[in-house]
Amino acid sequence: MSEYDVPAPCQAGSAVTTTERDASRSVAPGNLDTTITMPGRELLTVLARHLPALRSMATPNDRDGTFPVQTFRDFARDGVLGATVPVELGGMGVSRLHDVAVALLRIAEADASTALALHAQFSRGITLTYEWRNGPPATRDLAERLLRSMARGEAVVCGAVKDHPSAVTQLRPDGSGGWLLSGRKMLVTMAPIATHFVVSAQAPVAGGPTLLLAPIVSRNAPGLSVIDGWEGLGMRASGTLDVAFDDCPVPAGDVLARGSVGAHGDAALAGHAVSSITMLGIYAGVAQAARDLAVDTVARRSTIPSAAKRTLVAEIDARLYALRATASASLVNADELSPNQEMDAEERGRRMMTPFQCAKLMVNQLAAAVVDDCLTVVGGATYVADHPLARLYRDVRAGRFMQPYTYVDGVDYLSAQALNLERDNNYVSVRAAPPVDGR
Repeated sequence: MSEYDVPAPCQAGSAVTTTERDASRSVAPGNLDTTITMPGRELLTVLARHLPALRSMATPNDRDGTFPVQTFRDFARDGVLGATVPVELGGMGVSRLHDVAVALLRIAEADASTALALHAQFSRGITLTYEWRNGPPATRDLAERLLRSMARGEAVVCGAVKDHPSAVTQLRPDGSGGWLLSGRKMLVTMAPIATHFVVSAQAPVAGGPTLLLAPIVSRNAPGLSVIDGWEGLGMRASGTLDVAFDDCPVPAGDVLARGSVGAHGDAALAGHAVSSITMLGIYAGVAQAARDLAVDTVARRSTIPSAAKRTLVAEIDARLYALRATASASLVNADELSPNQEMDAEERGRRMMTPFQCAKLMVNQLAAAVVDDCLTVVGGATYVADHPLARLYRDVRAGRFMQPYTYVDGVDYLSAQALNLERDNNYVSVRAAPPVDGR
């Protein structure tokens, strides 16, 4: 049990069947406000109780780079940490990506750092649910154990993907059927309170391709250490730290297969899209918060705003509409394709990833433009570190660095799709591939 463990929450609506709870309603074009299922609406109701506290602590937590531990204790108490866990396993049963994005948008309006950290938990609930429903027996058992613990507010599971420049994270056999994990990861969000890490690792095979594996490692595993000291430009309260592994023992049943280096298979794109697409809601929320603050500031002034400011306000609202419409469309597309196990897996992966990347590119551009214009509308008062718009200005820029894909990688992917160019689209595989010509 960790320091923020709490008794299992009472699950609202537990007597309602899964079919009734997931009954959807249509999504209005351009609208990323409304959830489409009952579990999504229940999640928004619970989150609404936490938003005032999030807003009040956002600026001091950003200034001090402090992770909001108490907030996540409160989330655990109210069942939020199990929001994307199936009802059958004790969770809220929020399964629609669109609804998760709306929830993250609402949180990001109050504090983007908290939204980014909570995304890590929501994402793991979604991907582990897939493993629980579709994996081999050992994987299903592992996923069920973690999901039930997440629903009880006990397990906090985050991803560790990006290797630190100093070390490549690798698994090697321990000689008795298990594995030993060594390496170091950076940019691991929510690390201060994580109980488990889903780690991207390589496993070289003599005479064969290097395997891509995802060991799930307990924070208490021998040889694991969380390294503090990261000072981010934005998302400063997201608990984004380094995690090091020194021959950490990993049972064979706690390792998920993720293909091999250089396979050039696009089936993995579906999983990559599902695990990351809901982050679009975070940057939509940052842009919305900036817009509301700027418009409220101008409206409260005694003088009529200049034509230039009124023009900017009109353009801000137009960009915000386009941003939300684009994000919403890509989320609905992913929700429609995600459960389709009948179509070709590689085609499904591309049809989920391509709209996501189009939306991500536009959301990142438009959200940054909205926040930038909001600073101009409000004026020089925003150019101090403690101003809420200054924080939003720094937070919104993080979107372009997020995989899949960063801006550069996203341009490469979309242009390759348009021009029918051969490319390894699995960014984990690309990172693990040896340099060309020794460079």
